[in-house]
Amino acid sequence: MKLQTQIPLKKADVPIDYYSQTLLLGSCFSENMGEKMAYHQFQHLRNPLGILFHPLAIENLLNRAKNLVSFSPDELFEHNGLWHSYEAHSSLDSEKKEKVLGRLNTAVKETNDFLKTASHVILTLGTAWVYRHKDSGKVVANCHKVPQRAFDKELLSVAEIVQSLENCIRLVQEANPAVEVILTVSPVRHLKDGFVENQRSKSHLIAAVHEVISKKAEENCGVSYFSSYEIQMDELRDYRFYKEDMVHPNAMAVSYIWDKFKEVWMAEEVYKTMEEVAQIQRGLAHKPFQPLSAEHLKFKEKLQEKITKLKEGFPFMDFA
Repeated sequence: MKLQTQIPLKKADVPIDYYSQTLLLGSCFSENMGEKMAYHQFQHLRNPLGILFHPLAIENLLNRAKNLVSFSPDELFEHNGLWHSYEAHSSLDSEKKEKVLGRLNTAVKETNDFLKTASHVILTLGTAWVYRHKDSGKVVANCHKVPQRAFDKELLSVAEIVQSLENCIRLVQEANPAVEVILTVSPVRHLKDGFVENQRSKSHLIAAVHEVISKKAEENCGVSYFSSYEIQMDELRDYRFYKEDMVHPNAMAVSYIWDKFKEVWMAEEVYKTMEEVAQIQRGLAHKPFQPLSAEHLKFKEKLQEKITKLKEGFPFMDFA
């Protein structure tokens, strides 16, 4: 008896291994996958400008990074005692303007450097709703709690999303023609927009992504889709797979989708190393009752031996 429908999955032609370098940009679900990659010690860069919810914000970062367009001081603004950029998440905010500017331009340079050697780029779209700043006429990545009367709210059309995604892919491939691009739609529900509005948004994203996938399949240029949204909505169609806010997938759901991602996008030869890394991580997280006991000191010594051995093959790993 089958008690669950399964989303069909196919192994990727160019999977990720420990020599791959993966750039993750987009919605907070890219943070979830990035945290899993960090835990398993894969080489990656995750959301250098913080979480970016819609495709235009991702495109803007890629354009800055690829062309090394630095932020200038007059692009920042002060609100509620903090300095902000409309192109970045509030996690980069600070009371000091120069600190924010430094963080932004470090992120641009870091992304530029990483794009040149990236093997995989994962773009996760969260919403098709955007906010356009009335004074500048520009679509912002984050409103930073500026009163809503300063913005016009718009729903990106399928055509606009298609154009933005094609621009993103072009920018990535101009920086590195050999890169694999993975598109995915975040399963996080944006219910602040409204229930019906969230469904409209996701439908626009899904339609646009698959239109792009179809075009790129004809060109055979390394653009794929991972069905994280469909897995959450269909295989995990129960509120026990959500956090208390009933919006974000909980830890169990994230782990489930990560396992599916691993099945599709991780090279099978890395599974053994992933388990070795996980064993070390569990060991490092262990809290002993007697930290100075001979037994625990011996445990720490053996754990360090495992780390040293693993770093001989993968010197970039950092368990500090």
